[in-house]
Amino acid sequence: MTEEIMELANYIDGEFQPSKCEHWIDDFAPASGSLIGKIPCSDHTDVDAAVEAASNALESWSALSIEERADWLDKIADALEGRRENLAELESLDTGKPISIARNVDATRCVSNFRFFAEQARAFESETFEMTDASNRVLYKPLGVVGLITPWNLPLYLLSWKVAPALAMGNTIVAKPSELTPMTASLLAEIIDEVGLPKGVFNLIHGNGKDAGSPLTTHPKVAAISFTGGTATGRIVAAAASSEFKKLSLELGGKNATIIRNDVDIKPIMPNVIRASFLNQGQVCLCGSRILIHEDIYDSFIEEFLEGVTAMQIGDPSDEDTDLGSLISPEHRDKVLSYIDLATQEGGVVLCGGGPPADIPNTFSKGNWVAPTVIDGLSPDSRCATEEIFGPVVTLHPFSNDDEAIDIANSTEYGLAGSIWTKDIDVANSMAERIHSGMIWINCWLHRDLRVPFGGVKNSGVGREGGKWSLNFFSEPMNICVKHD
Repeated sequence: MTEEIMELANYIDGEFQPSKCEHWIDDFAPASGSLIGKIPCSDHTDVDAAVEAASNALESWSALSIEERADWLDKIADALEGRRENLAELESLDTGKPISIARNVDATRCVSNFRFFAEQARAFESETFEMTDASNRVLYKPLGVVGLITPWNLPLYLLSWKVAPALAMGNTIVAKPSELTPMTASLLAEIIDEVGLPKGVFNLIHGNGKDAGSPLTTHPKVAAISFTGGTATGRIVAAAASSEFKKLSLELGGKNATIIRNDVDIKPIMPNVIRASFLNQGQVCLCGSRILIHEDIYDSFIEEFLEGVTAMQIGDPSDEDTDLGSLISPEHRDKVLSYIDLATQEGGVVLCGGGPPADIPNTFSKGNWVAPTVIDGLSPDSRCATEEIFGPVVTLHPFSNDDEAIDIANSTEYGLAGSIWTKDIDVANSMAERIHSGMIWINCWLHRDLRVPFGGVKNSGVGREGGKWSLNFFSEPMNICVKHD
């Protein structure tokens, strides 16, 4: 895909427009370091305009039936389907991820998110509760104007995951994507404009967290904030929103354990374990960045694992055969590299990787590259084994029994996800129930049923998304009790 400098705009009240302050933020391609776009550096005046537009659109949008709103979700899904290749190319360019992942993960899920929540909305039923002398009916009302703040690792994938249920339940939206990856959010605004969604129902504000995100989070007319991002930023969002008593959903970081018991056949599971370790360059909150391996098979597992990791192809994201692309920014690359340096200071041994890949073409010499890195010899309570790195770095740890594996899995401040690999499903289920986590996969990873709750415990977040949990978050239940004669 040819890199062109694109000038993006905010989308407010059905119109594309620059920020009122006319300041701009440069958008760089992570793989090459080239300037590919400029986005509005919006401030509180743009946020005020977007919230006002959403407020004005609320009454008419919420007056539609849930079935009518579901029809709009299908229209958006159909239009996204028609732009899937464009979407995948933009996502690959803007994030540095391989085009194969952008097509098969990002573009596919964006479409399916809208279709899924259209189906969920049509099937949504309010509860009734009968008493001997009265009937109770639960009514689900929209919250009002909701703020959606999304990260850079899965830009439209995660934005669509919030937009679809918010619209389905009758809310109007002000969305702020990451300033690092604005392209596909703008594409969604274009599609929403093309299908003719009533003006003001969906509004898009570009900008950074301080100038755009903070005014959105604290705006008195915003009833709820749904945020996905890092735990440190999540704390700031939570503190700001709590003073206004806003409804809050936080999907934050993870430091997930992949547990390998000694009864597994190593070779068949290896592609899945490698995928769990390095998908999207490890820039997925669900990645298994700590691999816990039973001591009986430790050496044989490492040999097989390293063979698979070193065979991964790193390079041009637009190449169909590329397995790993670049990291999102120079700052994030430097953070990841600093953790690798820290690992050696903590006594770790780098088995492969540890720095930029050796054979990146000159075209990408200014990109943000880190080779997949495997570190052995660290204590399970070391910083590199307990803090979220969010890059292509995994640490290896032996365990002697299931209890020790569970103790190690629970030894971080995070509790998002994890996986257990074993032939004994009963034991795996018992282990899973003892792990402090929102999600555990057994003999699979990232195998998603969109109806189930998604979210974590401890510092991995507050609340759940998915299926009825998303629909419930984006609505306010009201009980109406009628006394019988």
